[in-house]
Parts: sequence; structure tokens; C-alpha cells
Amino acid sequence: MFGYNRRKLLVASVVLATGGLTLSAIPAQAFSPRMEVGVSSTEIKLGMTLPMTGTASPGYNKIPSAVKAYFDYVNANGGINGRKITLIAKDDQYVPTLAVAKTNELLLRDKVFALLSPLGTANNKAVASSVNPGRRRVPVLFVNTGFSGFANKKAYPTTFTILPSYIVEAKIMAEYIKDTFPDKKIGLLYQDDDFGDDALAGFKQAGLNFAIKVPYASGAQGIAGVPATWIQKLSGAGAEVVVLFGVSSATGAALGTAAVLKYGPKWILGSVGGDATTIKALGVPAGVLYNATGASFLPATSDTTDEYVALFQDINKKYNNNAVFDNNVLVGMNTAFVTAQAIKAAGTNPTRRSLIMAIEKSGAKFASAGLTPLNFSATSHTGYAGYWFGTYGPTGDLKPNGGAYTVYTTDSANGAVVKSTYKRPAMPTKGLPN
Repeated sequence: MFGYNRRKLLVASVVLATGGLTLSAIPAQAFSPRMEVGVSSTEIKLGMTLPMTGTASPGYNKIPSAVKAYFDYVNANGGINGRKITLIAKDDQYVPTLAVAKTNELLLRDKVFALLSPLGTANNKAVASSVNPGRRRVPVLFVNTGFSGFANKKAYPTTFTILPSYIVEAKIMAEYIKDTFPDKKIGLLYQDDDFGDDALAGFKQAGLNFAIKVPYASGAQGIAGVPATWIQKLSGAGAEVVVLFGVSSATGAALGTAAVLKYGPKWILGSVGGDATTIKALGVPAGVLYNATGASFLPATSDTTDEYVALFQDINKKYNNNAVFDNNVLVGMNTAFVTAQAIKAAGTNPTRRSLIMAIEKSGAKFASAGLTPLNFSATSHTGYAGYWFGTYGPTGDLKPNGGAYTVYTTDSANGAVVKSTYKRPAMPTKGLPN
């Protein structure tokens, strides 16, 4: 029995030794680290949810093709570290339950690397609660909403904003109004939800007083007679300047009704509600915007002297079927532009963790079309924090007052509103991540 066991031990030793020799003969480069979800040797997959159909789709449904157009341009120039970027866009119809379902599809079935630019405060809140990308350590890059709460890194650890918060916008707008219309009666028409709550917080922080505030429930702008009650209240209070902090459909309803009722205050439109493309898609002539004041953090879409606008217009012609180049296309391409730099900075074999770390470490230095700096860091997941003001022309184009961009910046807390001295980084060669 002892001899039998000894022979078994000798055989096992020979097998192990032979196996060891065989393994040591395999070149080290034959082993590669496990690829991250959504990353292969040739591809990186990103996923997006937004309304591609439904009442909220006009304007916003142009974003996926604009994002894809920039990625197609990058792919045609070799991709990022040899990998092509694939965008998978899902239609959530601006319904939170659908956003949850479509996000789950992206993560579980399509197995995307990261979520990109999902639209809407309510939708992103629903996804954070039900899908919980933060717990799964899935990056949620550059959400398409200005809700200030998404900057809370503890509550949303893997989420990055890119738009200035609505608090920032309201604070800057308040300073502009106090400087420009010091003796006028000011009215406010605002959406009564998280969107409007942020605006109220910003106006309060800035110390702007209103002669009248008119809240409206989301969707009420489509109910017959409701916009007329808004205008009657604002007119009855003698408001000479009216701030409209709502969505574009509310802007179209309010300005169109005001024109019919011959009420003509100076309108100051929030960045969300001043989208001429959406207003025109709703059947409201863009002329209702004429002479209203608007705000933006990107250059004017008609400013072909701007190197980013010129590049994106060229890409739009070649890779986006020469779609009408508007702010939605500009926002989409700029988001893709920043995303490509983030992926490049995440390393030759990017992981979800390395992507988040790259944005925290280097994101503030990323080049972009924005006229204000990005504010990413290890402690901040917030993007832009500033605006310039302009006037709408007869076709709905927003151009800077005085022909030059005067940009104001602040924060979502108690920081002062100041004129920015920011100088954009030089555009990378050919507009490609380096």
C-alpha cells in the first residue's frame, strides 16, 4: 500500500512539474487583463436614454444623432486607442418608468460601459432610485439636466453633471436683471417642481424680488385656457420684465398667448425654455422669441468664427446628414467631445473605475466648446457654472449682446456672481482626443 501511494505521489509530481514547464513556456503577452463590461479589443459601448418620440421629443431627439456624428468622426480617425465608440440610444418618451426599463436594458442586455447624457431630472432620479448605477459603480456621464441635486457626490457617486445648475442660472440671471432693469417690476413664471425649486433658491440667494410669481404644473401649458390665466396674472400685476423659467412648450404657449392678448413685457428666458428648435417644432413661429433675452454657456450656433462651432458644423455636414445646426446639435457634439477625452484619459484598457478617476483627476482641463470652465475634481462632479446673455433675432438665433461674450460665473451655494476671465484650452489637433 505504501508503494502504491508513493507511485501516485511521483506521478502527480511529474504532472505538476510538466504543467509548470508548459505554463512557463507561454509568453506573458498572451494573457490580457479581463476586459471591462462594454469594452472589447475593438469597441467601447455607451448607452443613452431620452425622448426620441412623444411630446418632449422635439429638439431633444436631435441629440443622439449629433453625439453619434462626433463619435463617427472619431472612429473614422482611428477611434480611441484603436477602439471604435458605439452609441446605443433608447427612447424613454420622457417617462420615468420607461427610463428605468430602458436603462436596465442598456446595462443588462446591451452591457454598455457607461451611461451618457440621460435626459431629465425626474427620469434620472427614477433611474438612480430603481437601477442604482451608483451602487453598481456604473459611470453616468454628463446628465442632461441642470438639477443641482445631482452634484451631491454622496447621493450620486458615479454621476457627473455638465450643464450649469438651475441655481447657478437663476443667480446669474438675477444679477443681470438687477443691473439692467433696476427700477422695473419683475414677474416670474416657473415650473412648479425640482426645476422651479432650484430657480427659486437661486433667485432668493441673489436677493431678487418679484412683484408676482406664477407657478405652473408640468404639462399644464397644454391645457386650453391655462396660458391665458398666466398672462392675465402677470399683466394684472403690472410686470414689465418677466422671467420664464420653464420648458420650451411653456415658452411657446406663454409668448404666443401674450402676443394675442397684446401683452408685451421684456421676456427673459431660461436656457431650457429658450430652445428655438423645440418651439418651432411645436408649431409656434420662432418670431415670438424676437427681442427676448436668453442665456447660454456655449458659443452662438451662428458664430462660425468660433473654432468649435466651425468644426462641429463640418462634422454635422459629413456625418449627420447636414441637419439644421442648432443648439441641440451643438450640445450633443460638445458632450461627445468631452466624453471622448474622458475615455482617452481613462487609459489604454479603460475600466469604469479608471473612467471616473480620469474625470476627477483631469476633467477640469478637458478642452470643450464651453465658454466657462468645467469644475470636475475629486470632490466635485459638476461641469459648467456660467452664462452669457444675448438677444433673439427674428428667426430665433441667439446672439451675444453688444456682439461679444460677457460671461458670468458662480456656484450653487453662496458664492458671488463674477465676470469670468476664463480662457478655453486650445482645441486638440483636428478636434480629436489626445
